[in-house]
Amino acid sequence: MFRRMQTDRLLAWILRIGATVAALMMLLILMFLLFESWPALTGLSLIRFVTDAAWHPLEGAYHLMPMLLATLLASSGALMLAVPLGLASAVFIVFFASPRLAAVYKRLIELLAGIPSVVFGFWGLTTLAPLINEWHPPGASLLTAVLVLTLMVLPMITLTAYTAFVAVPDALLRNAAALGLSRWGMIAGVALPAARNGIVAGIILAAARALGETMAVLMVAGNVVQYPESIFDPVRTLAANIALEMAYAMDDHRAVLFVSGLVLMVLVMVLSALAGLFERHRHA
Repeated sequence: MFRRMQTDRLLAWILRIGATVAALMMLLILMFLLFESWPALTGLSLIRFVTDAAWHPLEGAYHLMPMLLATLLASSGALMLAVPLGLASAVFIVFFASPRLAAVYKRLIELLAGIPSVVFGFWGLTTLAPLINEWHPPGASLLTAVLVLTLMVLPMITLTAYTAFVAVPDALLRNAAALGLSRWGMIAGVALPAARNGIVAGIILAAARALGETMAVLMVAGNVVQYPESIFDPVRTLAANIALEMAYAMDDHRAVLFVSGLVLMVLVMVLSALAGLFERHRHA
């Protein structure tokens, strides 16, 4: 018993140290972004990021809003598709599939989660974009980015929803069955409300993943800095813009790219904080 207590204390200290290191790394990244973007934040008027005529860094024009809008549209569009598909997949695994089929389907979802983003981008560029181009050119567009992001965040939503459904107490489901509720009634009236906070936390984390995705979106979105008039227009996201231009950016141009990274970091931090709040509320 004494050795077990010592082991538990040692493990607790190791976990505390690991959590502290992770928090410090995130703080250092945030400080680095602030330091590198400080020349733009202090030397340029912040209103210029909204009012400049276009994104032409060589001419001193730093209009970020089209890329911010494209980032938000691509992420929200992917969530609109991935959330119902992910919830349907989780419901199928937990409540409808046989144990063997559920295990196989879950393994496939986990395999999808492990595919590198560049592979999704390569598939989107060589297969999905030409298909969309036959329907409505150009193929590389906001729609292509939404579809690729949907595939990338779908596993996260499915697996978090699955975990939330599995965590629902069996007593609640047995009581619902004893009251004569149908399977759909039990899912809609008992399982979904009980698992709501875990599902919402997973959706928020998936949104953070979609906001920060770079390589796949860079390969399929078309990379044109403009306000899209339709889902078939090519766009450029903030993350893709950083990857494309950081190699040759200098002075204010480089600092503004770090401002873009800072904006993405803040958005992801806000979403992560919301996910943490939902998770704590779920365990309260």
